[in-house]
Amino acid sequence: MLQLIELFLASMLSNNIALIFILGMCSLIAISTSIKNSVNMGVAVIFVVTATAMINWPIYELLKATGTTQLSLLVFIIVIATFVQFLEMFLAKLAPKIYDAFGIFLPLITVNCIVLAVSIFFQTRNYDFAQTTVFALGSSIGWTLAMILLAGVRQKMYRVSNIPKGLRGRAIAFLILGILALAFIGFTGIGRVNF
Repeated sequence: MLQLIELFLASMLSNNIALIFILGMCSLIAISTSIKNSVNMGVAVIFVVTATAMINWPIYELLKATGTTQLSLLVFIIVIATFVQFLEMFLAKLAPKIYDAFGIFLPLITVNCIVLAVSIFFQTRNYDFAQTTVFALGSSIGWTLAMILLAGVRQKMYRVSNIPKGLRGRAIAFLILGILALAFIGFTGIGRVNF
């Protein structure tokens, strides 16, 4: 149990998938213009990353048992795209208010590279089902945390600072992400989990 807690904390903080592995940057920078957008996208990413990792793990075990692991990348992509499509249809039909609140964020998750990266990481690191679930949850929460922090700093800076013209937009976002990455590296040593 302690190892799972350490894995969760490490995947969320000291090995943050956005700030340390630099994954999911395109959607992170594009969506982090407001805290509300960041929270909406973050909730969807947490759900999709965790659910698809939990689905992909037994599929990978089946591929391993049949000796066809070379198909895993293709299968993971198909599972992710199918899951997001079914989730979108489900929400549109049964929860239209939630579907409208997510707006464009839900289809964007299909192309967010962290969804696939988490499945590749559990495969290369030989995680069991519990470790895969905890890692997926921690990684997606860490990505969401990075996006919300970036959005908060960006909003505050635009309200109280006179940012030079050449640094406005994505340029300032990259600078903020660099500073956040340095701060998250400070969490190294919280857990003894090796990545």
